[in-house]
Amino acid sequence: MVNTKKKGSSVERVLQIVEILARSQRPMSVSDLADTLDVPIPSMYRLLDQLQNIGFVQLDLPGKVTSGKRTYKLAMDLLQNNHFKIERLAILQQLSSQIGETVGIAIMQDLDIVYIDRVLSDWPLQIYLPVGTHVPIWASASGKLFLSQLSNAKCERIIDKISIHALTTNTQTDKKRLMQTIAETRDTRIGIDNEEFIPGMVACAVLIPNDENKAFATVFTHGPTVRKTLEELLEYVPLMREAALELAVTFNQDYE
Repeated sequence: MVNTKKKGSSVERVLQIVEILARSQRPMSVSDLADTLDVPIPSMYRLLDQLQNIGFVQLDLPGKVTSGKRTYKLAMDLLQNNHFKIERLAILQQLSSQIGETVGIAIMQDLDIVYIDRVLSDWPLQIYLPVGTHVPIWASASGKLFLSQLSNAKCERIIDKISIHALTTNTQTDKKRLMQTIAETRDTRIGIDNEEFIPGMVACAVLIPNDENKAFATVFTHGPTVRKTLEELLEYVPLMREAALELAVTFNQDYE
């Protein structure tokens, strides 16, 4: 992690805490935060207490600090801001016209997948899952793709704890079989939903690169099986990966 030690106002300190936690790949201890910002530990506790009270940070059971719900909401609001969104939608619109099906961008929030951008296909028959839809990680193409970024041991601990129930006759409720699927996803780097979330709907997803860090978003496409089989949908993965590279640029560029 980049050392950000420098003197600053209380407002700057608060923003730096939110920024550091947002970038961190894991929860941080209070002492690590204090050391990173060169702030006395008692002062750091006071700042974190204020941020926790207003929802920008939260403490896990071992006492480590992570981003809070208001930080996630702020990030979502920024992503939905038209200033940031218009270029992403142009890329998605082109991809949708190439595939002929609905496409979008998804992120993981807690134990759900959330759709943040979406472009519908031109077909009269639509499977309507609007922006903001929450989908279980274990029953979605993007969810299994995000899980595949974790180590096998960590992924197994999560799968072992969560409640999995059948949404369709194809939902993988056997946890050992689901772990095998995630292992396969780790190799192919393609998430697949074979009518596991909604009967008659198939989907696939690829990661949007994030430099050397773990990807935080995916590009997905889905459609009814009466138009395309899963095998036919997977033929468009190369186009999806091209779009993912373009989207990675939009997430990282400076806006004027």
